Amino acid sequence: RCHHRSVAMLDIPFPTFCAFLGSLGLLCVALVSAWCQHWRGGFSLDGGSRTFNWHPVLMVTGLVVLYGAAALVYRIPSTWSGPKLPWKLLHGGLALGAFILTVLGLVAVFCFHNSHGTPNMYSLHSWMGLGTVLLFSCQWAAGFGAFLLPWAPAWLRELYKPIHVFFGSTILMMSVASCVSGINEKLFFSLKNGTTEYKLLPAEAVFANTLGILILFFGLLVMGALARPSWKRPDSDSLDSRQ
Repeated sequence: RCHHRSVAMLDIPFPTFCAFLGSLGLLCVALVSAWCQHWRGGFSLDGGSRTFNWHPVLMVTGLVVLYGAAALVYRIPSTWSGPKLPWKLLHGGLALGAFILTVLGLVAVFCFHNSHGTPNMYSLHSWMGLGTVLLFSCQWAAGFGAFLLPWAPAWLRELYKPIHVFFGSTILMMSVASCVSGINEKLFFSLKNGTTEYKLLPAEAVFANTLGILILFFGLLVMGALARPSWKRPDSDSLDSRQ
């Protein structure tokens, strides 16, 4: 009886969870924007450091928050009945929007590096980030071909579906890891030479570290929602679904 009571207390309604997760995602976007505006000088398109500031904002917004929203589309109970095409279009559209923001974020950092003569792709963060984007592009293209094109055979969709789900979660984990490592790398290079050192934990370091924790928390919540059995879309071929 105590076990059932504790399980019932943890049974959070999906709309409540989505409202909390959406608020957390907006908070992450607001905090990364405030960090770049207040401590890093704001935004511009002149190729300088303010151009770089678009990179973390676009990456967190696209690769984490918008991508996480796309991953949870099929957990909405309204998707469990009726035609799937509108939800497929929403899922693919959100993922495409996330991909566009991600590409713009890459353009910002490459423009900054090239204008300052800084080598590209030399750090673990850059390797992991570019690998995530490349995997994301392959995932979207394969998903579009398998699930949105009308001539894709049913056997191909059934074969590719678990692969698509696995790599979807993998990309989200890699996105979170890339963003967190990028925050750490930016703090390491910025908090020195005339500023308070990173190891002395100035206000900017506390703020950015908190941002990294919230991004990690957002990713874990999305992964938890994807793994929760009661929030998974019922199999249309199962006995319970037919009943």
